[in-house]
Amino acid sequence: MGNSANYFIWVAIAFAVYCAAMISVGAFFYKRSSNLTDYFLGGRNLNAWVAALSAQASDMSGWLLMGLPGAVYAAGTGQLWIAVGLAIGTTLNWVIVAKPLRRYTIVAGNSITIPEYLENRFHDTSKVIRIASAAFIAIFFAVYTASGFVAGAKLFLQVFGVPYQISLVIGVAIILIYTFLGGFHAVCWTDLIQGLLMFAAILLVPILAYATIADAGMLPSGFTNILGDGAGGTQTGVGIISQLAWGLGYFGMPHVLVRFMAIKSDKLVKRSAFIATIWVLISLTMAVLVGTVGKMALSADQLGDAENVFIALIQRLFMGLGGEQAVVYAPLLGGLFLCGILAAIMSTSDSQLLVTASSFTSDIYKTALNKNAGDKHLLWVSRVSVSVIALIAYLIATDQNSSVMGLVSNAWSGFGSTFGAVVLLSLYWKRINRAGAAAGLLGGGLTVIMWDYVPVAGATLGNSTALYSLAVGFAVSLVLTVCFSLCSQQPDEKMLEEFALVKGEEDCNQPSK
Repeated sequence: MGNSANYFIWVAIAFAVYCAAMISVGAFFYKRSSNLTDYFLGGRNLNAWVAALSAQASDMSGWLLMGLPGAVYAAGTGQLWIAVGLAIGTTLNWVIVAKPLRRYTIVAGNSITIPEYLENRFHDTSKVIRIASAAFIAIFFAVYTASGFVAGAKLFLQVFGVPYQISLVIGVAIILIYTFLGGFHAVCWTDLIQGLLMFAAILLVPILAYATIADAGMLPSGFTNILGDGAGGTQTGVGIISQLAWGLGYFGMPHVLVRFMAIKSDKLVKRSAFIATIWVLISLTMAVLVGTVGKMALSADQLGDAENVFIALIQRLFMGLGGEQAVVYAPLLGGLFLCGILAAIMSTSDSQLLVTASSFTSDIYKTALNKNAGDKHLLWVSRVSVSVIALIAYLIATDQNSSVMGLVSNAWSGFGSTFGAVVLLSLYWKRINRAGAAAGLLGGGLTVIMWDYVPVAGATLGNSTALYSLAVGFAVSLVLTVCFSLCSQQPDEKMLEEFALVKGEEDCNQPSK
């Protein structure tokens, strides 16, 4: 695959240095995570850059550098509507959710997880909302984390020729070690590094490839038609709506929302929002370009799997691919760009592991199993939980035929449908109450499970209608939340006072006493 005996050595050096650096960050923060707030929220002390890039790096994952470019390579630029939906969703999430959510989680009992916030927000003494929320987080994050593990295994398989199952173990072990050690601080600071590395890779590689090896004549007819369906036809309205609906998922993503909760001050939110939005707009644009340039430069037999298009472009540019000479033989540089893909994978998988562990520890273990557990005990429960969750995700990822795009799509829909409408209404509608929130959570989450996994007359509703389950689940959750809230008792005075406090101008930078 390479044109030099030193190819594997230089690339291995780049990977080894990168992985050692990430694990070192975890070790550095090990002794600085002394309680649950430190381990799960970094003491609510993130600066603007760390909060912004950590949120977006943890959001995009291997999907940005493998899933979306692969979809464009396989089906044309008609797939860019997903990117459009995500760009809109990202911007709105930072503009209308970040600041009020940060404020409300402090006012609502200094909540450190989304399930705890919802319980405190609606004064739910029954624990139904908290436990149901934690259960949905465990279900959907198991699938989401597995997508990252699949992407990592495909990366090691394509780059080093390491068998898939061994590649899977290597990727899981690296992510697990530094997440286990350092918690939220380690995850966020590594996400900052990984976000910058991802940005450099996705910005430079397609531009260099377009300038040197791309051949516009290789593009099939209709490939650049943004309304095309990849098969020579035109997309239906349902298809475009389904792609745009990806943007709705942001309002319910626990691993993104938790970054809003951890920002040091209300005043930093606007700066973080600007940084994050610019990062996302450029990154999504370049991801679509990767798929397009890849189609102009690489044949299908050079990839094996369309989701390998970005990996193959790097190999073709810096190492040679399929007997062709490298444009610039620089395997160490190529290895660093390949680390950008590993960075995308790790930056999301670590966040997902941590959020799931925090939810299990705070929302299930302490709430239902051991109410008197102290911080040190819970800290170790969390670290063990990270390991157990990683094992479950690993088992899901052992199927080598799994699609990164497919797994992310299912998990994204699950979170957006379960939490999206409820979170938005909890921040902006004072009439929402416990009954409405519970109905919205359960209705949205169960709708996705039924839509995507339960066959009706031999096919799931998702397959038979071609309508993305997120569009349906979000709508069901929204309607149920509003209807059940209006048909049940109004919020009590204390709840209304908290709502008014959050809407005030005073900076909520410290937990309420």
